[in-house]
Amino acid sequence: MKSLQEDIKNQEFKRVYLLFGEEEYLKQQYKSRLKKALAPEEEDMNYSYFEGKKTEPREVIGLAETMPFFADRRVIFLEDTGFFKNQCQDLPEYLAELPDYLCMVFVEKEVDKRSRMYKAVKKYGRIVDFSVQDTETIMRWVLGILGREGKKITRREMELFLGKTGNDMGNIEKELEKLICYTMGREVITAEDIEAVCTVQISNHIFDMIRAVTEKKQKRALDLYYDLLALKEPPMRILFLLARQFNLIMQVKELSQAGYDQSRIAKQTGLQPFVVRNYSAYARKYSAEALRSAVEECVRTEEKVKTGYMTDAMSVELLLVKFSS
Repeated sequence: MKSLQEDIKNQEFKRVYLLFGEEEYLKQQYKSRLKKALAPEEEDMNYSYFEGKKTEPREVIGLAETMPFFADRRVIFLEDTGFFKNQCQDLPEYLAELPDYLCMVFVEKEVDKRSRMYKAVKKYGRIVDFSVQDTETIMRWVLGILGREGKKITRREMELFLGKTGNDMGNIEKELEKLICYTMGREVITAEDIEAVCTVQISNHIFDMIRAVTEKKQKRALDLYYDLLALKEPPMRILFLLARQFNLIMQVKELSQAGYDQSRIAKQTGLQPFVVRNYSAYARKYSAEALRSAVEECVRTEEKVKTGYMTDAMSVELLLVKFSS
């Protein structure tokens, strides 16, 4: 990202860019900044936009070969074309000979780093990977937003907030806006404020359900499951997330037993450090064999549903009853 920031700041641009990665918020932010820097006029006749997998490479090349009209630069943005996942004819070769007046920007959700397109952009332009940010970076970003609004928050409340929002920066921004409005006229954000207005993500409902299971609070676990069903969450997705959580707890336990500290476990698993702390507490309640058995039981349950032996909703409910007994 720093290299892209420098390009925008110095107004010295590569002829081709690829923006991709899981952090959609940052990707869209930098896409907008790059668009504004390259083609500030909304109705600029030298700016073109293509979207979707029906985009034709030859059409893009034809437009790229058209000289800009009363300007120094022609700008072409292409989004979610699939060129970096599927076979793409002509464009990889064309990227080697882009005209001086052209700047081409690709914005993609997924890429295959072995593809000819990826290798061509890497060779002739700049690639920016917007990966999910680590906890400390997100916390600094949140503190920056709150600071500009004259708000303060303790680390404990920050962890509570991120525990509800997850690490998606777009969702965090929306929840922060609600929190700032709710605490209008007050400087310090409290746990009560967060509980009052912040919406828990589906994945965090699963996390709460796991906690209830590990604490053998069967009614609480089932109530959370029924809440998820009421929110139209598919039972098989709940099962997948349940298996994933048990698998992560198992990884935390194994890494902890191998002598890894909290920060190394977080880096190894991709979890936030405070989540690792919670998982470590759950891991102590199970043997490695019990956790592995739980994951395998989830897999067997999925097979039973797919073969028609059980219904999806009932199968997950029985699994929760078994795990929380």
